Amino acid sequence: MRAILAALASSLLVACERTAPPQIVIEQEPSVESLVTTVLNGGGLFREVPFSSLVEISTGKQVLPMSPDDPVDAEILTRLDEAIGRVLVRLNAADSITHRESRINEVSTYFETALLEEIDRAPELECAYPRNAEGNLQRAGYPDLMIRHPESGRVVYLDPKLVEEGSLDSDLRTFYFTPSVQTRKVLHDASHLLVGIEHDGNAGNWKYLRWHLVDLARFKVRLKAEFQASNEDLYRPELIIRHGEALSSGK
Repeated sequence: MRAILAALASSLLVACERTAPPQIVIEQEPSVESLVTTVLNGGGLFREVPFSSLVEISTGKQVLPMSPDDPVDAEILTRLDEAIGRVLVRLNAADSITHRESRINEVSTYFETALLEEIDRAPELECAYPRNAEGNLQRAGYPDLMIRHPESGRVVYLDPKLVEEGSLDSDLRTFYFTPSVQTRKVLHDASHLLVGIEHDGNAGNWKYLRWHLVDLARFKVRLKAEFQASNEDLYRPELIIRHGEALSSGK
């Protein structure tokens, strides 16, 4: 694990475009002081990191660009076009199960399921939830779906995203990838696609307007280091120094 992370850090430094590289403190067992110093010196933020390099370093697998001129890729893209079109018709219907949801994040699960079913209907393709490196089925984390073209053996990873109409140029962070040896799901040299589905923002009566298929082969990401904790970490008995109860309105 340490070797992978060290290689990842080295490659990211090469891949990032910097005019004045910050001081990076590297130790066999980094101290808190060295970590904080690195962040304070700007080492906690890397821009323009090629996603393909990040995937290859952290998983050992290549990100393959899609080529519409290639017969196999063309067939996969055609079947994806058809499947995504059917999903929008299905989930725009008056009795769509998504209309019961008031939060768009909850709708995402229905899109994943519908896409899996519609893509898997194509005789030329197989679609399933990817398994992690330990062979376990895992819904959380990137990527959401794995498509296989049995005749050629080609694999495509697909990540569906719902995006409100008019926000395609928003700077809101909506894509996350965390390298992890134990839980990683990228186990094949494959193409990586993202389908962004625009909706009208009308909660409880969602309308899905159009979709955009993105090839992540030339996609670039940012890495931002941060220190974080969960509620479990925060509210440990040994850390709490006072308790209080809410008073009733009559007191």
